[in-house]
Amino acid sequence: MDTSAPQTARIWNYLLGGTDNFAVDRAVGDEILANLPQLAENARLSRAYLARVTRWLTAEAGVRQFLDIGTGLPTAENTHTVAQSVAPDARIVYVDHDPLVLAQARGLLDSTPEGATVYVHADLRDPGTILAEAAKTLDLTRPVALFLMGVLGHVESDDEAKHLIDTYMAALPSGSWFAMYDGSDTSPENTEVVRIWNLSANPKYHLRTPERFAALFEGLELAEPGVVPVTRWRPEIDAPAIDQYGAVGRKP
Repeated sequence: MDTSAPQTARIWNYLLGGTDNFAVDRAVGDEILANLPQLAENARLSRAYLARVTRWLTAEAGVRQFLDIGTGLPTAENTHTVAQSVAPDARIVYVDHDPLVLAQARGLLDSTPEGATVYVHADLRDPGTILAEAAKTLDLTRPVALFLMGVLGHVESDDEAKHLIDTYMAALPSGSWFAMYDGSDTSPENTEVVRIWNLSANPKYHLRTPERFAALFEGLELAEPGVVPVTRWRPEIDAPAIDQYGAVGRKP
């Protein structure tokens, strides 16, 4: 594990108030917060969006299987915690390639007796390995919710991002779901934060317009309210719009 270079998962963990990070990660996080102090709150609001999506898919859409790629380090309201609080028989496969996430995997592997929670150490760009490993826990003939939360910003090309989404969704049956969020270029402040991030953090991050996010859902049926700031997706509390956009789509 290289502790001399800042890593995305650890910086995000720091912004969320976690302790699984090092001085180099905190230095980048502090520089970012100096330019955009509200980013720590935005990180928590993005995490709350993940929890709302998970709860809605489980309670309203009847999903019982989740493939969460780029899960990051354990924090509050992880996917399995939320899903299994609604449906104890929910099955969750987490995927990440960060070494610290691997080291902390035991924190993800608790599960209800009726359900399952497993961790796969693999990269987003290796769908063959991920799908083969996921099939050991999930029934890929039944609907699965694919999560790519805060991950596709590390894929610069829209064509590559769309190809990855399509590859995963092609392996899942009708009635499966795709959910994501990522940073948008809707404010100069967010653009500056990403510039600072990319000076030292690994991997680099790339912002998209809301229209480019919407294009990633081509071929899927968008759930209401469509592609919106994460605080506007079926909110439970009133919160301002932020530069993180998200959406949920269903495979017809």
